[in-house]
Amino acid sequence: MHYFDHAATTPPYPEVIQTLTDIMSLYYGNPSALHRAGEDAAKLLKKAREVCAAALSALPSEIVFTSGATEGNNMAIKGAAMHYQSRGRHLITAVTEHPSVYQAFRQLEELGWEVTWMPVAGDGTVDPAALAEHVRKDTVLVSIMHVNNETGAVQPLEDIGRRIKEKNSRVLFHVDGVQGFGKLPVSLQNWQADLYTLSAHKFKGPKGAGIMYVKQGVQLYPLIAGGSQEGGYRGGTENVAAAAAVAKAMRLSAERQAEFYERARRLRDILVHHIADMPELMLNSSEHGAPHIIHFSYPGLKPEVLVHTLEEGGFLVSTKSACSSKSSEPSRTLIEMGRNADEAASGIRISLGWEHTEAEVRELGAALKSAVAQLAPMTGRKG
Repeated sequence: MHYFDHAATTPPYPEVIQTLTDIMSLYYGNPSALHRAGEDAAKLLKKAREVCAAALSALPSEIVFTSGATEGNNMAIKGAAMHYQSRGRHLITAVTEHPSVYQAFRQLEELGWEVTWMPVAGDGTVDPAALAEHVRKDTVLVSIMHVNNETGAVQPLEDIGRRIKEKNSRVLFHVDGVQGFGKLPVSLQNWQADLYTLSAHKFKGPKGAGIMYVKQGVQLYPLIAGGSQEGGYRGGTENVAAAAAVAKAMRLSAERQAEFYERARRLRDILVHHIADMPELMLNSSEHGAPHIIHFSYPGLKPEVLVHTLEEGGFLVSTKSACSSKSSEPSRTLIEMGRNADEAASGIRISLGWEHTEAEVRELGAALKSAVAQLAPMTGRKG
């Protein structure tokens, strides 16, 4: 079976699996304990934090280990809103954000915060100048994702960060970096990001683990009250093995990012060429999008029909984001990009990883062409 759903999750590096096994077997002490086993675990945790920080050109004290990006995004958005509510109760985000960001802002709206929802252009990107016009004296936080999880649209973060800070230097800038890390260059300094969140299983790390970058001096209201672990932001005994595995995956992915970009871009272009050759399909991903995500619609056809037809041929792809793939509603992202309901309800996402070869991608292209022709009668078209 050929797996083409890397935007949903990636197979872990063998080195990550080995790290998890070794540390769970040998370093099971509680890092808060005062005895030797606890000290050994604490040293490992310290080293993991240093490695994660180095991958982001950050300080170790700016790294908070989390259970993944859903927790990180909620902690960044709600934690910032609650801690800085004396500055104001206005927030800004985009209409195409991942559900873990989108729903966090909806909750804050229900609690009385005012949210400006930025529209996107047909390619899925936000206009930085238009966003900056909405920044006010009472704006507390702006949150914009790096790479869209469905279409691969890449947001102009450096331009957005610069314009936000020029308008109001006290506004915090949060970036959901889940789909960008390891695939595209990351520069928190150039983006002027104050908060940045990652989920490890998107870059060949373990599930249920991630990190949040919190710029030195920024404060958050802790959502998980308890002990003083993770700088007091997140009470509870640290998962030392997961933290070390996250660090391993971050280091390997950062070192290989440029190579991955070139490799994935080449394979992506092959697939895009195949899709462009089929008039039944409509490409939703931009030429300037991320190298590993290709998204298209097959109007008139339920996407699960094409997914299962390709699966019968040995290829695993997805409909939209993994967090909403079981919903029958049209894609919110595609609707906001100007697609009609039929186009937005028939989206297919193909996402690439290190394991793919040119031959495998060409096989997928051929299988897709065969499936589209086979299913055309169901859409009223001739096969």
